Amino acid sequence: MSHRKFEAPRHGSLGFLPRKRTKKHRGKIRSFPKDNDRTKDAHLTAFMGYKAGMTHVLRDVDRPGSKLHRREAVEAVTIIEAPPMVVVGIVGYVETPRGLRSLTTVWAEHLNESVRRRFYKNWFASKQKAFTKYAKKVADGKADTEGQLTRIKEYCQVVRVIAHTQIRECNLRQKKAHVIEIQVNGGADIAAKVDFAQSLLEKPVPVHSVFTEGEFVDVLGVTKGHGMEGVVTRWGVKRLPRKTHRGLRKVACIGAWHPARVTIHVPRAGQRGYHHRTEKNKRIMRIGKKVAEGEKDVTATTEFDLTEKGITPMGGFPHYGVITNDWVMIKGGVVGTKKRVITLRKTIIPSTKRPEPLGIKFIDTSSKFGHGRFQTAEEKQTFTGLVPRGPATQPRASAE
Repeated sequence: MSHRKFEAPRHGSLGFLPRKRTKKHRGKIRSFPKDNDRTKDAHLTAFMGYKAGMTHVLRDVDRPGSKLHRREAVEAVTIIEAPPMVVVGIVGYVETPRGLRSLTTVWAEHLNESVRRRFYKNWFASKQKAFTKYAKKVADGKADTEGQLTRIKEYCQVVRVIAHTQIRECNLRQKKAHVIEIQVNGGADIAAKVDFAQSLLEKPVPVHSVFTEGEFVDVLGVTKGHGMEGVVTRWGVKRLPRKTHRGLRKVACIGAWHPARVTIHVPRAGQRGYHHRTEKNKRIMRIGKKVAEGEKDVTATTEFDLTEKGITPMGGFPHYGVITNDWVMIKGGVVGTKKRVITLRKTIIPSTKRPEPLGIKFIDTSSKFGHGRFQTAEEKQTFTGLVPRGPATQPRASAE
C-alpha cells in the first residue's frame, strides 16, 4: 500500500507576500539604473505606454549550439502603443545618509488639461484652478526659475524629470494622464543633466529617442485581477480525496495547536491578481513610428514580406482598437489587461545573453477575432471578389 511522502516542496512562493491588490495602477519604478558612465550623453531611462494586444512574428534564429540554429521560429510578441510623452517638470535630489531628499522642483509654464486632471479626484466638480497661479507668476516674471535650476546644479546629485502620457492620443475613454518621474542618466556633470532636462520642458519626447530596436528593457505593470480565489487556484495546493467531508478544495491542516494562531506560511483563500510585478530583460523587437496624415501605413512590412500593412490587425486589436501612434513590440507576454498602462525602464541587470540578430521575416496582422486568414483587407477582397458596401452603394430592392 502506497502512502504520501513525508516531505515535499511548499506550494507557492512567499517572496510575493502579501498577495493583495496593489495601491498603484501603473508600474512604479523603485530603482533606476546606476549612473556610472559619464562618457554617455544625457538621456532618459524610462517610458510609458498602453498595452494594445498580442500577435506573432516569424524570424530566423541565429543561436549557435541550439537545435533551432539557422531555422525559422514563430514567437509571440506584445504591442504597446506609446505616444510621445511630455516633460512638465524637473526635480533635484540630494543624497543623504537616509536616502534621497528632494531639494526643489521646477515646473513648466503651460500644463495640459490631461495632466491637470491628475491633481483632482473629480475634475468636473472642481474649480479646475490647478497651476493657474503658478502660470501667472511665470508669465509675470516673478517665478525664480533660473535661480531654482542653479540650486539644482550646485547642490543636487540626482536629476529627474516629471513627464506625463498623452492619453488623449490613444482614443481611450480615460482623459486623465499618467504621471511619472524619469531619472536623467549620463552627461559630464549635473549641469549637463539639468540643461538636457530644461531643453525637454513642454516638448513631446518620442519613444525612439529613449529606446532602440534590439535593446533589453524591464517591464513594470499590474497584473490582471481575478478577485477572490480559493487555495487550490491561488496557491496550487493539492486537492483532498474525493470523499472528504465539507469540501476537498481546501488545506487539511492549517497549523499546530500551539502557537495558537495561523502563520503566514499557510495557504489561505484571498485576492488573486492585480499585483504589481516587474519583469527583467524583455527584448524590443521593433519600434514603429506614427504615420503622417495621407501616407500609407507600412510599419509592419519586412524585407521578406513585401505586403504593405500597418501593425493593426484586421478588425483592430480585441478590446483595444486601432493603433494610430508610435508603438513598441516586446518579445513575449506583458502583464496586465488591454489598455493597461505599462512602464518600460532601461534594464538594471544587463543581459548576459549573446546579442542575437532580430531577423524578423513576417509579422502577423490577421484578425484576432477567431481564425484569421487574410493579412489585409485588400488581400481578402482580391481572394473573395466581394466589393465592400460603401455609402454610395445602394441596397438591393426587395422583391414584392
